[in-house]
Amino acid sequence: MFAVTDRLLLRPGWAEDAPALTRAIANEKIARNLAMLPWPYGEDDARGFIGFMWGGHPVEFLITRRDTAEIIGGIGLHDDPDEPGEQELGYWIAEPHWGQGYATEAGRAVLDIARDTLRLPKLRSAWFHDNPASGRVLAKLGFRPTGQIVPRRSVGRGESVPAVLVAQALAAEGDAPLPPMRSSAQMQMQLAA
Repeated sequence: MFAVTDRLLLRPGWAEDAPALTRAIANEKIARNLAMLPWPYGEDDARGFIGFMWGGHPVEFLITRRDTAEIIGGIGLHDDPDEPGEQELGYWIAEPHWGQGYATEAGRAVLDIARDTLRLPKLRSAWFHDNPASGRVLAKLGFRPTGQIVPRRSVGRGESVPAVLVAQALAAEGDAPLPPMRSSAQMQMQLAA
């Protein structure tokens, strides 16, 4: 699956992307704000992530600039660790590209996929309490606080960190939503059909 925006191409990763992906994401400032990113991060980690993308995770993208094809981030939907059966939006942007609106632009494209293609009735996300910039991006995308702050493990930090949970309804009022997808594997089956 691919998605195109004004400035971005969201695409799966390929084996050849491992060195560029490593250069983009191997930054402790990024690792500390993601739940599952190890630190330090090397090419073997990048190859493992690219394999994960192809292992039944259909809405998992590298974010690339359309004009240069440079990898500037990643975004995708994952099984929500705090709410079994629900999907969660996660993303990261390489530090040289922070503050340029790329996360919001990519996020809108993935929300469109979640709503229009996968017909998910709602979507959740979370941001570590000490990363308010991520909270602002999620607010721009229409996510609202659930009122819950929970400890979430940060592999890069090696500890649990308070995470603010947010959510949004995707179905328009009056829509008859399809039964919600309950796992990444089920999403893969729906996309393959």
